[in-house]
Amino acid sequence: MKLAFFNDYQLGVISGDQIVDVASALGGLSYHSPQELIETLIQDWSDLQPQLAQAAEGNAGIALDSVRLRAPLPRPGQLVCLAGNYIEPASPDRGEFNAFLKSPTGIIGKDDTVQLPEADATVFHFEPELSVVIGKTASHLSQAEAMDHVFGYTQFIDVSARGLPGGFFLGKSWHTFAPMGPALVTADEVSNPNELGIRLWVNDELRHDFSSNSMARFIPEVLEEVTKVITLEPGNVVSTGTHHYALAPIQDGDNLRLEIEGFGPSLTINVHDPLKRTSWQAH
Repeated sequence: MKLAFFNDYQLGVISGDQIVDVASALGGLSYHSPQELIETLIQDWSDLQPQLAQAAEGNAGIALDSVRLRAPLPRPGQLVCLAGNYIEPASPDRGEFNAFLKSPTGIIGKDDTVQLPEADATVFHFEPELSVVIGKTASHLSQAEAMDHVFGYTQFIDVSARGLPGGFFLGKSWHTFAPMGPALVTADEVSNPNELGIRLWVNDELRHDFSSNSMARFIPEVLEEVTKVITLEPGNVVSTGTHHYALAPIQDGDNLRLEIEGFGPSLTINVHDPLKRTSWQAH
């Protein structure tokens, strides 16, 4: 199932080029925010999934191009990202495992705009990534049990301001630096998350074209490593890194489109820079 929020954070199920409002399946479900709603669905999925499926089959759809699609996890409790994690010509071995926390307040949705800050960055990069959505509380996982704790997946762009002091967190946690979605694809829809094509276009020019099978550490190992350090909870997001081979400066007026194989609508975003910078140092 492909879950999504649309318009004023109404819950929908995406089917082809339409989205079906499934609010009728929520009944007396109590929640105070879209994030709380999606976390409740994740935790009570076995009970709520049949009701959602019935609502999706019984109601008329709305054309996707007539609605505003939102981020499917608007404010996860934790947003964990990986640095690198792909085998590349410049990094032919696995290297050391390296993860960091990125502020979830930077999350935006499809067709929203990334605002480049006026900070003195050397360059801004936009990294296309496959993200894992946690389904069950996870601590000290083994690789053998890791996938049982995955609820689903979503598309993600890790926006980075390079060359600033403060390390990964401050360079990657500016407002709007976490485009996500639009669909939350449940795990049963993805036979092997480490066999997915990932492509990113900049102004309709194909920039990235790689497979998740070139990860240095596949998802079970990623979750094993992360949960050695922190406990992951339902609705948390772990983004699995990117292939750096095609990274290039992104600037004012650019439009980006991310597509992960089988994930439904693309994640498209716009870029605005109040300083209109065009001269970037090589990085």
